Amino acid sequence: MRLRHITGSEEFVSDSIYVIQNKEELKGEYSEKLFSNKNPLCLEIGMGKGKFIYEMAKQNPDINFIGIERYDSVLFKAIKRREKEEESGLVLKNLYYMSMDARLLTEVFSAEEIDAIYLNFSDPWPKKRQANRRLTSPVFLKLYEKVLSTDGHIEFKTDNRDLFDYSLESFQENNWDILAKSFDLHHDELLSKGNILTEYEEKFSAKGNPICKCIARKKKI
Repeated sequence: MRLRHITGSEEFVSDSIYVIQNKEELKGEYSEKLFSNKNPLCLEIGMGKGKFIYEMAKQNPDINFIGIERYDSVLFKAIKRREKEEESGLVLKNLYYMSMDARLLTEVFSAEEIDAIYLNFSDPWPKKRQANRRLTSPVFLKLYEKVLSTDGHIEFKTDNRDLFDYSLESFQENNWDILAKSFDLHHDELLSKGNILTEYEEKFSAKGNPICKCIARKKKI
């Protein structure tokens, strides 16, 4: 389905107080300069309308979160949703957004600056020639490896079994340990604890689609 462009979304995003505009200047110092603390820093890549990362930040005030979204029309909706949520008086100090392509990760984050990366219902790019666009492809795993801390990890969720099987293979072939996995997350007693549903997760699980999840960490030498 083609993404519908929202007129004025670029200007709205570039003016938003929730969006990081000076990414390169903060490289290596996000926690200190942006969040004014030394708490762990976590990313969600492809955050969509922002439900997941907003709830994560709300439930984990001692962790800093940055949501990355490449489409301003989508980020526009996430910001609008957050503004509505914060009308109640709860203002999150530990959550910011970035409008950027994930392929630029190493340009805006330093080595070992990130403690966790969340990949939720990423585009499966099903055609073989599109494989390098998948967020769990070797191309992206190399980027994650550069910015994740020594004990940093990736948490990946999808309802697309083909993408999940591909991702497990990609992790293993590129020297990542699979710390945990489930082919039916919502019926997994251990991994389902504390699970925060994304918009897509609610939609797909309501249709009866099993949700897959894995947690992976780069093998230590």
